[in-house]
Amino acid sequence: MEPQATSRQTQKEWKIAPPAPQETIRSMEQQGVHPVLAHVLYRRGYTTAGEALGFLARHYQEDDNPFRLKGMAEAIYRLRMAIRRGEPIAVYGDFDADGVSSTVLLTGVLERLGANVRPYIPDRVDEGYGLNSPALRRLADEGVRLLITVDCGIRSVQEVADGVSYGLDIIISDHHSVGPELPPALAVINPRQADCPYPEKGLAGVGVTYKIVQALFMEAQRRGYRKGDAWRPEDWLDMVAIGTVADIVPLRGENRVLVREGLKRLNRPERPGLRALYGVAGIRPGNVNTVAIGFMIGPRINAAGRLRSAMLAYRLLTTTDAGEAARLAAELDAINQERQQKTTEMQGWAEEQIPGDPAEEPLLFAADPRFEQGVVGLVASRLTERYYRPSVVVQMGEEESHGSCRSIPEFHITRALEQCADLLERYGGHAAAAGFTVRNENLLPLQERLREIAAEALTLEELRPALEIDARLSFEEITFELLEALQRLEPTGEGNPPPLFVTPGVVVQERRTVGSEGAHLKLVLSQGPIQMEAIAFRRGDLHDTLPDHVDVAYYLEINEWNGQQRLQLNIQDIRPPEAE
Repeated sequence: MEPQATSRQTQKEWKIAPPAPQETIRSMEQQGVHPVLAHVLYRRGYTTAGEALGFLARHYQEDDNPFRLKGMAEAIYRLRMAIRRGEPIAVYGDFDADGVSSTVLLTGVLERLGANVRPYIPDRVDEGYGLNSPALRRLADEGVRLLITVDCGIRSVQEVADGVSYGLDIIISDHHSVGPELPPALAVINPRQADCPYPEKGLAGVGVTYKIVQALFMEAQRRGYRKGDAWRPEDWLDMVAIGTVADIVPLRGENRVLVREGLKRLNRPERPGLRALYGVAGIRPGNVNTVAIGFMIGPRINAAGRLRSAMLAYRLLTTTDAGEAARLAAELDAINQERQQKTTEMQGWAEEQIPGDPAEEPLLFAADPRFEQGVVGLVASRLTERYYRPSVVVQMGEEESHGSCRSIPEFHITRALEQCADLLERYGGHAAAAGFTVRNENLLPLQERLREIAAEALTLEELRPALEIDARLSFEEITFELLEALQRLEPTGEGNPPPLFVTPGVVVQERRTVGSEGAHLKLVLSQGPIQMEAIAFRRGDLHDTLPDHVDVAYYLEINEWNGQQRLQLNIQDIRPPEAE
């Protein structure tokens, strides 16, 4: 949420929403909605009081029947059979926070149901993303008869065929974009697949896994299975919240409700691993929110899979021993610090490959044998954030290279890769993020083709990030009462961002830099007789050039210091005042 400030940073386009109709505001106010919150809700598509209250008041229920997911009935029947027979089951997950939390969730629930189950998370470097045939062969040789994926496998057509030939029954559960051909699995559960009637298409991998857990519970209850009474699906919503927020899926509809309920459990942590993780991250139970997950918990879980083994994070989240939890949390924290250092170093190398003016490039592409496979996605994210261009960062191997892509709303990166499928060994992802493996002889042709696709799709001179501003505010309207009303939007995040406001023509009364090397800018702003404190992260470079009169776009927050709370503007952008 902190803006990046650099001399080459792309300027943002401010899109200020027009005021909502007064009739709509009045109807929402009559239902107890603060007028500013009513403006925000209208701006976000909730245009009637009924729609607004439906969004604000939606509660956790099990009315989104998991059996509406295509493939669920077949999957539950096979899982129930395996549990009853004592067949060895493998839960095959991904190595990111979504995949790890999914693996913890499903493995734990199957254990509760008495299953003979084991987790398997591949090594990022040695095995790569998704299913791989050697791993399936090993699992089959070790006696596994049923394998269920979580957060991966939807494009692993050949690997699933291989696994079936090894004697495995395979269930695919995933949420990534579906390819032209489904894998030949016993069952495929993915709300994005054709003819799936389930209404919530934006679930994270752990969200899809949670629907499997709900279905298992419903089946256990229906059959009077005594072990089904010892737990409830809600007991595992801590994992659902972590995976959903960390995977940056939209926090609307079911996702928002699951995260909201999961945050309640995260704020009363029962897992020793979570308590230890909070300790190294400086998180106080009771203060866990989506920002804490996205910037403190998720990165530490992800770091394990990026630079070591994701099983470290799995062990942390499943251990019942406080001593082991403390040791593993400290190890993940150290790995995360290493990840931060490597990301900064690799970003520098990647930027050396960018031409003189990034604004003239439709797509940024950097490839280097020094890049580490576990960090290329983070570097691609930083390039896209800084220059507002699709970015591809590739770790070059001896014969094959592994790339990670990040994109902007105007360019669907996975569809672009589909147009390059003949050059790729494997690929997959979403609209905004994807990964691939490519033979080195195809690397340059891939770069050229992606650049051509982007050049055709994007109008560069009009391409700049938009700042979607919910409403204009005067300083007189900013109160603790308003902030309390806005908290009804929580949990906020992707698809449901914190409300962004603009106040034009304010006066800069005080300015000073704070933080390491003066990286941040602390301001006192005034509008008429009212003053507000403000912080602009990573904008310390503006100290000497900022004019005395400015327009500010900001989030409203509380700054707590020495036990005292003050309202503060968290500035997302700042510019000279524009003529009204």
